[in-house]
Amino acid sequence: MSPTPGANKQRLVMGNEAVALGAIAGGCDFFAGYPITPATEILEEMGKMLPARGGVFLQMEDELSAIAAVIGAAWGGAVAMTATSGPGFSLMQENLGYASITQTPCVIVDAQRGGPSTGLPTLASQGDVMQARFGSHGDRPTLVITASSVNDCYESTALAFRMARKHRLPVVLLIDAVVAHMREPVELPPPPPPQKASYPKIEEDTPRFGDVPFVPFGHGPVTVVTGLSHQANGLAETQRGVHTEQMMRTTIQNILSDPEIRRSWVSAYQLDDAEIAIAAYGITARSAREAVDVLREDGIKAGLLDLKVLWPFPNQILRETADKVSMIVVPELNLGQIVLPLKAAVEGRAEVHSLNLADGTLLTPEDIAEFSAKQRKSTKEAANA
Repeated sequence: MSPTPGANKQRLVMGNEAVALGAIAGGCDFFAGYPITPATEILEEMGKMLPARGGVFLQMEDELSAIAAVIGAAWGGAVAMTATSGPGFSLMQENLGYASITQTPCVIVDAQRGGPSTGLPTLASQGDVMQARFGSHGDRPTLVITASSVNDCYESTALAFRMARKHRLPVVLLIDAVVAHMREPVELPPPPPPQKASYPKIEEDTPRFGDVPFVPFGHGPVTVVTGLSHQANGLAETQRGVHTEQMMRTTIQNILSDPEIRRSWVSAYQLDDAEIAIAAYGITARSAREAVDVLREDGIKAGLLDLKVLWPFPNQILRETADKVSMIVVPELNLGQIVLPLKAAVEGRAEVHSLNLADGTLLTPEDIAEFSAKQRKSTKEAANA
């Protein structure tokens, strides 16, 4: 029997390719970026796909101009994104703050590499976790999604676009050099037909900011868009920040209560009867999953909490997990970033042990299993002393 035309077919896909395909599935019709390892393939794929679909692709002179072009394109009615790595992501922080206060929907992909500075261009890292949350000054709503597989890259990118438009904010997809460059057999749907985003026309006195849908230029009266604290109509309000604070609080609450985000927050593996939970994300979650199997073969009941949304942090889920286990192990390709909010979240309900590596190499399943078993043994010996 011949396959149905347009039916999904399994094929070998790179993580960065899956990001580009997920962006198309999410409605992206504008990309601006600058080549940088290990994110360049996203730029290359978007350069192939967008013009053929009537979209816009721009290679900019640097990352500062790339994020500025994305913000401008969004206000011009485009569904816009950029992709970069750590050094470029650092350059984008000021405009990420601007996108936040102007409630501009857009997607930024950061394929992490070793740092700081230009660091280790071809090697993996998870060192941008805190920058993704706190890189721009001031308080702001933040949504940071991650991926531990090629299929995740596709699904997480499409989710990022849905959330950016729904909640009117810049959404960061935080992957790493290994996830970006690895290839896996996946079954992805064919790209949807090109379709321009539609926006309603609005009246003169309709609020443009706050808990209202995003409407770009050209769909209503003249709009003031400013990085200053402002009222719901966009006019600056620099002596009182009450409107800006309320906009931020409302967006944060909307994100926290969004059912799709709540469903996507974590993926659990073998946690039902676990005495040890391993909390990991990105490529490290792949090693951690196999480490769980290794530990169980040795008679140690371990389970994995694969974090899919890093910010907002899954505090309640972690507290509930800590109530069921005696120990949480946190492996990361950095010197300890997610472990800090995790310790705060669990509030001493379970021991927390951090396993860190920042030399560009990966934590293997054996590394994680051995460390977890050692910590368990030490705890038991201390209890029996």
